[in-house]
Amino acid sequence: MKVVACLMALLFVLIAFAPAAMARENGGVIGFVVGCCFGIRSAAAYNEGKDLHWREWGLIIPFFGWVVSILNGVDGMDGVTSAKLASQYGANYY
Repeated sequence: MKVVACLMALLFVLIAFAPAAMARENGGVIGFVVGCCFGIRSAAAYNEGKDLHWREWGLIIPFFGWVVSILNGVDGMDGVTSAKLASQYGANYY
């Protein structure tokens, strides 16, 4: 448990002190964090200049993440496409 807490603290320090220019380059610390927390598809989109949607951030919040996961599943079951999400939220996200 202490090891996990130390690794998380180290990760937050790296994120806090990462230069702003590093955030929009391909890869880097932020690209690593996005890949670890949200998967390769989100990391690739972030590296291409897309922002993370509030639903993606909601997935890492304890208990609230389950609600967001269920909402994502319902939208997936309804046949939501990236084009529909882009028209609803803007091309900056999708």
